[in-house]
Order: sequence, then C-alpha cells, then structure tokens
Amino acid sequence: MSLLAMAINNLGVKAKSFTGQQAGVITDAVHGKARIVDVVPHRIRETVERGQVAIVAGFQGVTESTNDVTTLGRGGSDTTAVALAAGLDADVCEIYTDVDGVFTADPRIVSSARKISRITYEEMLELAASGAKVLALRSVEYGRRYGVPIHVRSSFSAKEGTFVSANAYGAVSAATLDPSAPVLRAPSDLVPEELVMEAPIISGVAHDRSEAKITVVGVPDVPGTAARIFEVVAGSGANIDMIVQNVSVARTGLTDISFTLPEGDGAVAMTALTAIQGEIGFDSLQYDDQIGKLSLVGAGMKSHPGVSAKLFGALRDTGINIEMISTSEIRISVVTRADDLDDAVRAVHSAFDLDAADSEAVVYGGTGR
Repeated sequence: MSLLAMAINNLGVKAKSFTGQQAGVITDAVHGKARIVDVVPHRIRETVERGQVAIVAGFQGVTESTNDVTTLGRGGSDTTAVALAAGLDADVCEIYTDVDGVFTADPRIVSSARKISRITYEEMLELAASGAKVLALRSVEYGRRYGVPIHVRSSFSAKEGTFVSANAYGAVSAATLDPSAPVLRAPSDLVPEELVMEAPIISGVAHDRSEAKITVVGVPDVPGTAARIFEVVAGSGANIDMIVQNVSVARTGLTDISFTLPEGDGAVAMTALTAIQGEIGFDSLQYDDQIGKLSLVGAGMKSHPGVSAKLFGALRDTGINIEMISTSEIRISVVTRADDLDDAVRAVHSAFDLDAADSEAVVYGGTGR
C-alpha cells in the first residue's frame, strides 16, 4: 500500500497508506484467521475528508487487548473492504475482481454462464458457502449484518457488474440509477413480497471440489452416540458440512453415519475418531476425498414446486449418481463423484435455462476470482 500511495502521489493526487492497525481494524486474537470485531476508521475518514486517497492493507488488524498484529486469512481483503465501508457509513462497497460480476456458474466450466445483475445477501451467502469464489463468504456475512450493498465488478472492463444487497430488486436501485439518492437499507424500504416472488427461480449453480467424506461404519444406534462423534470432530477443529445417517438394521442395531468436511480437516478428524473407536464401539472408518459438491441456489425455489425433481432428473439423464443430499430454504446440495462434477454443473445449468443466449462469460485473469 505504501508503493501504491507513492505511485498515486507521482500522478499528482494526494494519497496516504495505512496498516490495518492505523486504519482502526480491531480483531480477535485468533492469529492467521482473525475475525473483525470492530472498525474505528477515524484516520481514514479524516484523510478522505481532506480529499486524499486512503490506501489500506486489506488483510490485517490488531487485537484490542494486546495490540498484536493479526492477519484475517482467506477472504480477508474483501472482508476488510466491507468492514471499512460499514464503519465509514458508505453507500456501497465496490469489490473489483477478474470477472464481470457474479455469474450463474463458474465461467471456467460453463462458458455460457450468465451474469447476474442483482442478488440478495442470502443467495450470495449460499453460493459463496457452496464453492463460488467470486466473493469471500465472510465479506457477504459482514455486508448483510451491517446493511452494506456490495458491488462486484471487473478490474478489466467497465461493465456494470453485480449488486449484492438485502433485496435483489429494491435495495440497490437508487445507487444504480441515481448516485445522489440514498441507498435503501432498512427492511421497511424494500419492495413488496409479490415483486420478489417474480424474481428468477434459480440464481446460480455452485460447485466445490475441496471437501472430503468420512463414514463411520457400524455405529451402535443408541442415544448420545452421534452427539459424542460430532463432539469429537468439533473438538478437532473440523467444520462439518453435510450429514447423513442411515436407518439402523433391526437385527444388528447398527447404523452408518456419513458427513462431509473440508479436505484439509480430514486427517485431524480421522485421527480424533480413531482415538475413540473403543469408546464408541463402531466397526471402522472410511475416508473419501474424491467427491464433489454441487449446489443449486435461488430464493425463488421456495415458492416453486418441482425444483428438486428437475435437479435430480437432470443428473439422472446425464448418468450421474447422487451420494448425499442436503437442503435449505433456498439451496439444494448434492454430493457426486469428483470426476462427474463438471458434467453435473453443465447439465443442471442447462436444465434450469440459465445459459446466456448471446455471450460467453470471460475470466480475464484466469482464476475466476
């Protein structure tokens, strides 16, 4: 940020650089993946009010108790930007990336993916949590919590991009049509529910290759056993995503429990479970890191029957087997073989008429991030 400030100053515009500490970013003490607990951007505000450009190191902060420098981990720059926008009471936070906005699928897999003009926080949260990498999950969470509209756009083009806000129709219309108009934030400012129901049924298809599956085989089907298993997994620091428990066989009284988790957490979770095998009395553990997760996301699906049937039908017609299923009000996720994931994404994307008719999505920087 110091070099950038020097370059901008050489162009004749006053600029100042700030570390996270100087910018007033206060975090907890979890080094390497600290979470922002407060933002006190007095120096940033003063710099901007003087007409200068403030440049902030967007991945770091400082602990409140010990004054130690912390880093925020994955997505820290996006999260810092949204947190500063909230602290400065900005109308909108613009995030520049190497694609033209949020697309209905990963442009690297679906070249006909269509750009989404507006999307709700909830839909974007589901997409980000399901593998879409255009926005960091934590930045969307922060934006929703503090009512900060997020504008995702490309560093390589002047296209409008995608607005992420509380309401896909009303919350960003002022910022889009009239920069001088106030951005709507309060729930009472949003458009009527009947207009929201006219939004597209499906916002997009996300996928994730970074998960693994653990199956605990032959678990005694007695109260408290599942709780103990997941207490141990949680104690190892692993984050669990999807869970499936089979109905126990009456003759044996045993059941199987399968769950997915980040691949990086697989080894520690397996070690922790192996240590309590004698205590729980399960037969064995199975580990599978050759899986892929596909998620269909859309706020409109809650008022449209048949979405699940169309999803499963598209996968069936493509010859793809489903291993696990998880649902929420606006998301359906399935686990398939990793080798089938690209075909699954394309099949589902086409089944829900998400393909663009006249243009291809462009990944300018080659990463889709």
